[in-house]
Amino acid sequence: MFTAKDVKDLRERTGCGMMDCKKALTESNGDMEKAVEYLREKGLAAAEKKAGRIAAEGLVDAYVTEDGSVGALIEVNSETDFVAKNADFKTFVADLAKIVADENPADIDALKALKYTGTEMTVEEMLREKILTIGENMTLRRFARYEGGIVSYIHGEGRIGVMVKVEADLSNADAREAAKDAAMQIAAINPLYLDKESVPEADVEKEKNIIIAQIKEDPKNASKPDQIIEKMVGGKINKFFDQNCLLLQEFVKDSDYKVGAYLASKGVKLVDFVRFEKGEGIEKKEDNFAEEVANMIK
Repeated sequence: MFTAKDVKDLRERTGCGMMDCKKALTESNGDMEKAVEYLREKGLAAAEKKAGRIAAEGLVDAYVTEDGSVGALIEVNSETDFVAKNADFKTFVADLAKIVADENPADIDALKALKYTGTEMTVEEMLREKILTIGENMTLRRFARYEGGIVSYIHGEGRIGVMVKVEADLSNADAREAAKDAAMQIAAINPLYLDKESVPEADVEKEKNIIIAQIKEDPKNASKPDQIIEKMVGGKINKFFDQNCLLLQEFVKDSDYKVGAYLASKGVKLVDFVRFEKGEGIEKKEDNFAEEVANMIK
């Protein structure tokens, strides 16, 4: 009645899932045009409706090669936390992290165009398949890829993910543990910068202006000479660096160390890091039940 090629052609025309395409061709006795019409009424309409819904849940996951030479961190969003716990969704996200590590796509669009592992489908086609079979909108939000000495850490079942790039002998257990400790610190404290030198001058000036405004608002400082005010500003700026620069932060596991000094004691130099927190910066929908009912009545 119809062939595997017919299913593939219908998928390419409509963007619908494989099983939906098979069903459409079955229902239409193999008639391609009727199958397209069927999917527009059923599957495709549903997929388009899902695509408009906010996806702010999901997972952050990482893949690092066994020798630690390449790593990838990825965030894939879903509408609900329930779906994020789905084994099929978890496998999908883990597969995407490995694809990023292996193929080094330039951006999300390039990732979508790649073949999905073990199939003839592209990543974008598999994403559509998951949307239709799992029943929620999903988005490939962002990824990062490093080469070098890579260690990752995933916290809270995929709520926060961190990947660090280090110069170290990661075959050494102490060095690897130190790199992992740094990743855990990043997950917990969320530093804005690696070190003092990496803080943009514009950010320093902005912080100085805030500090100066705060100092001047205090009546006790009204009669203080400019050089004293300048010293106060300098002290507060240094505190800003200590709080927001990873290598200058107090090491959570041993307060006798700064993070940079601790890493150095283990023969580790931290070169770069990336931290993804699931859904950060996505405006989540606030449900208003009364408004929803009113709209239904209208």
